[in-house]
Amino acid sequence: MAEESAQRTLEFTATPLPTGARTPPVEAAEPPAPPGRRRVTAVELAKQQREISVSEFFTKNRHLLGFDNPRKALLTAIKEAVDNSLDACEEAGILPEVKVIVKEVRKEERYRVIVEDNGPGIVAKQVPRVFGKLLYGSKFHRLKMSRGQQGIGISAAAMYGQLTTGQPAVIISKIGRGKPAMRYELMIDTKKNEPRVISEAECDWNGDHGTRVEIELEARFQRGRQSVDAYLEQTAITNPHVRMLYTPPDGDPREFPRATTELPPEPKVIKPHPHGIELGMLMTMLEDTKGRNIRSFLTHEFSRVSGRVAENILAAAKIEPSARPSRIARQDAETLYNAIQASKIMAPPSDCVVPIGEDLLLKGVKKELEADFYAAVSRPPSVYRGNPFAIEAAVAYGGKVPDEGPVRVYRFANRVPLLYQQSACAITRAISSISWRPYGLSQPSGSLPMGPAIVVVHMASVWVPFTSESKEAIAHYPEIIKEIKLALQACGRKMSLHIKRRRRDAEAERKRSYIEKYIPHIGIGLREILALSQREEEGIVERLTEMLHKSRK
Repeated sequence: MAEESAQRTLEFTATPLPTGARTPPVEAAEPPAPPGRRRVTAVELAKQQREISVSEFFTKNRHLLGFDNPRKALLTAIKEAVDNSLDACEEAGILPEVKVIVKEVRKEERYRVIVEDNGPGIVAKQVPRVFGKLLYGSKFHRLKMSRGQQGIGISAAAMYGQLTTGQPAVIISKIGRGKPAMRYELMIDTKKNEPRVISEAECDWNGDHGTRVEIELEARFQRGRQSVDAYLEQTAITNPHVRMLYTPPDGDPREFPRATTELPPEPKVIKPHPHGIELGMLMTMLEDTKGRNIRSFLTHEFSRVSGRVAENILAAAKIEPSARPSRIARQDAETLYNAIQASKIMAPPSDCVVPIGEDLLLKGVKKELEADFYAAVSRPPSVYRGNPFAIEAAVAYGGKVPDEGPVRVYRFANRVPLLYQQSACAITRAISSISWRPYGLSQPSGSLPMGPAIVVVHMASVWVPFTSESKEAIAHYPEIIKEIKLALQACGRKMSLHIKRRRRDAEAERKRSYIEKYIPHIGIGLREILALSQREEEGIVERLTEMLHKSRK
């Protein structure tokens, strides 16, 4: 019976469908929605999706820009405004004079930050976009050393002030003698990432040119290492050509005088280095280039690529020099990229980076830090991912530097102090990885050294690899850590000579103090042995004391 049933099933399955007939689709039963929930279709979900403005994103994620607490927000706003002022003055060839004023608006809740400079000013039509639009600036696409990089900082400070107090940012700008000063009140339309001008009018200005930024924001003013005071003090170290006037809300005005009247040399803009690009970037450049052939593309779009180097690269990639860049297929682009990476190409030019220099760094350190010994080292430029950079380091030892606890670390990137995220920074890792005992400092395993010292490290680069948009820590590239270690070890050798000399002097002084203590007893002994008179004894004691004092000199 079972065999007959199986046979009938096979016959039914094998029966062909009539000509032209189609197999009816088998629809799977849709699983029911969970209890209490309604099933939503893809069409309904698509209606909920929309573009996110960069301003909206940073409004909800303001901690990424350094505005995660009131104390830090005050420092970040001032830092961004001062950085812009110094960049503008230096690019215009003007010795910077910057005024920083912090006024308390409401007790422990709200402050007004005012930063004024003597820079070239800003063209009137550009003022709203510079201060009221995130990711708007002139520095992102340039390979040139500068403090600002992303076009976010000062507009983010204005956005934070608007978010926490509802007040517009106030900007006054004058571009030259005989030109009217323009006063703007503006806010940011965060949905469109566009400026919204509240008012625009001419006003009085007491200088020939410059910019004044005023932002009211929710903040907290405190003293200490991560304060506005500390930021300005450290800025004076790495910017000895700047004069700053600072008026805190709870004290007398303070001046940071300049140590030199010479501006730093102007850094040059360079083209990307071939060893610093990635495959996707190369493909984009091939599509966008105006070069007529692949050979001219290589020689004109990159630095350090001569005609001979370009021909060697193309020969290795088996690509005709006359090929049009826009017609290079993906596979050929990858072959070209591999040939570029395998080629020996001269390091990028270093005139795009302007270090402080050993002499000026020493002047800045001595001007702001009271110590017994100073040493500074400026390393020759090096390269990471095709980006030139230079490392400088300085050490201040003894004097009024605290004896107890770990050494104090001052970190700088393109002359800007980095006050937060010290433990996440490549500078801290490099310091901790050095054995400081041979240089005269004690050191727990894997930690910062201990002793009365301040360590200063400055990185100058066309593109500093910060770990986040708030620009508070440098990423751990092996090339950068290596250069930091070499600079610090050079400073450490100079410091160790000073420490050893000081210890020898202290030991000699200790021995002299013992001799001085027993000189009268020596005189008494000689008098008794040689039957000397009182006058002769006093003369011997006087001569021995005089000889001891001469040995001190």
